[in-house]
Amino acid sequence: MAEQEKEKKEKPAKQPKQQGEKGEKKAKKQKGPAPAEQAAAPEEPQQPAPPPRLFERYKKEIAPALQQKFGYKNLLAVPRLEKIVISMGLGKAVTAGEKGKMEQAEKELGVIVGQRPVRCKAKKSVANFKVREGMETGLKVTLRGARMYEFLDRLIATAIPRVKDFRGLDPNAFDKAGNYNFGFTEQTVFPEVNAAEITFQQGMNITMVTTGAKPDQGRELLRLFGFPFRDTSKQER
Repeated sequence: MAEQEKEKKEKPAKQPKQQGEKGEKKAKKQKGPAPAEQAAAPEEPQQPAPPPRLFERYKKEIAPALQQKFGYKNLLAVPRLEKIVISMGLGKAVTAGEKGKMEQAEKELGVIVGQRPVRCKAKKSVANFKVREGMETGLKVTLRGARMYEFLDRLIATAIPRVKDFRGLDPNAFDKAGNYNFGFTEQTVFPEVNAAEITFQQGMNITMVTTGAKPDQGRELLRLFGFPFRDTSKQER
């Protein structure tokens, strides 16, 4: 018994753990949301985008000028731009088995207009053109509202001046309803398209749909927007 008591006395007493170590372990174990003080400050509400430049110009300058010229009593009867339709025909590439051109053209057109194009399908089969009903033969995009005016601004200020040997747009390409049709032979006139990545040239047709009842009204509307129409009087001379 005496020997056992000696051994117990000789054993060193256990040292108490420091409070700092316990605090560190507890801090490591605690996993939860950050305290309210460290939380990020609430973001300020985003301001709406400013209206397109040409839309403001239409309300302040173009609409009053058209009302005065054509004698409209009601401002709502003044001709305005309703929509813009951009289309691409890819029937030759599809019938030749080059489906990659359809995907590339869809990508480029989406970059130009800022909207995903719709694939148009053939309504009936035509044996001479090797087209079957339901085959995808083209692309189409319809722009309205703010996106329409932004595209029109880029079209007038950037794309049309980049056309090679440009001598003005045809002023007689209006239909009876006052809508205007014109086109480009290549997509490189738009600076959004990278010319180094283009593998084939693809043209497009653009239709300006207006609410004008006559061609003269639609022509005057687009002229006030800044469309560079040809002067037919100089050519006749």
